[in-house]
Amino acid sequence: MVHPGADPLQRALRERGCRSDREFETALREIEAEVQRRKQLIHQSVERKAVISKCYKQKHPEVYVLQDSFLAPDFLEIVRYCTSPDADLHGLLRYIESFSDKRIYRLPVFTEEFCQAFVDELENFEQSDMPKGRPNSMNNYGVLLNELGMDETFITPLREKYLRPITALLYPDLGGSCLDSHKAFVVKYSLHEDLDLSSHYDNAEVTLNVSLGKDFTEGNLYFGDFNQDPAPVPKYIEIEHVGAHGLLHRGGQIHGALPIASGERWNLIVWMRSSTIRNQLCPMCNKKPELVEAEGFGDGFTESNEDDVPETVDLCSLW
Repeated sequence: MVHPGADPLQRALRERGCRSDREFETALREIEAEVQRRKQLIHQSVERKAVISKCYKQKHPEVYVLQDSFLAPDFLEIVRYCTSPDADLHGLLRYIESFSDKRIYRLPVFTEEFCQAFVDELENFEQSDMPKGRPNSMNNYGVLLNELGMDETFITPLREKYLRPITALLYPDLGGSCLDSHKAFVVKYSLHEDLDLSSHYDNAEVTLNVSLGKDFTEGNLYFGDFNQDPAPVPKYIEIEHVGAHGLLHRGGQIHGALPIASGERWNLIVWMRSSTIRNQLCPMCNKKPELVEAEGFGDGFTESNEDDVPETVDLCSLW
C-alpha cells in the first residue's frame, strides 16, 4: 500500500517490490547512478569519435560512402516501385515477404560482396586499439556507426533516399514518411561472447535489422506482441536470418534473438525515428516527453529554436 501523497518515483518503486525504506534508498541510489551514466554517454561518444577520426586507419575506405553498387538489384527495384506515382501498399507487398499479422517484412538490402567487405572493415576496427562504445545496455559486442564516421555518408542517405519511400507505405501510422533521425549500430554474436538477446523493444518507430554474415547456425529472431498492446498469453513467431537481407518491423514490437549454435553473426541495426510521432509520446516512458539538450540526433525528439526550425537534438529526460 502506498500513501496517496507519495511522490511518483516512490510510488513506482513500491509497486515494483520496494517494501522497506532501506530497499527504497538502495534502488534510488542505483537509479541516480544510472541517470548520471546516461548523461555522460553522449559526451563520451563525441570524444571517441574525434579520436577515431584522427587516428583510425580504415581498411576499406570505400564502404564508408553509400553507393548503389552496394545495394541488391532487387532492393533497388523495390525503391523504384515505391517512388513511382502509382505505388501503394498492396503493390509493394508483391516485392517483399510478409510475416503473420505483426507487420514484419523481409527484403533484400545489400550485395554479399558489400557485406563481406563491411564485416572485414568492422573486424579491423575491433582489432584496433581505438576507443570503442558499445551499441546499448544489452549488447556487449558491436560498433556504433556514428563513432566510426558512417552517419552522414552512409546511414543518413540510406534512410532518406532508399528506406523512407518503403516505410512510408508500410508504416504511415508510425511516421514512415517522415523518419528524420536514427541510431545505427552493428551487433556481434559468437560462442564466446554474446550468444543471444533477451526480449525487448526498441527506442524507434521503425527498425531495420540486416544480417551481414558471417557463417552461423541457429540464432533465429523471435517476435511477440506490440509493447503497448500485450496479450494475456503472448504468441511468438520465429524468423530465420537470411544473409544480406533485412527485416523491417515496428520498434515497439517485442522481440529477441535465440542463441546461435555455432559460428559468428554480425547484424546491422538501424533504429529509425520520427520526431512528429515521438514528440507527442515518448516510446520508452509512454509520456509526453520532457526534453533536455543533447548532441547530434539525440533520441530523435525535436524542440523548435528561435527561428522555429526543428532540430533533432533532444532526449527525453523521463527514462
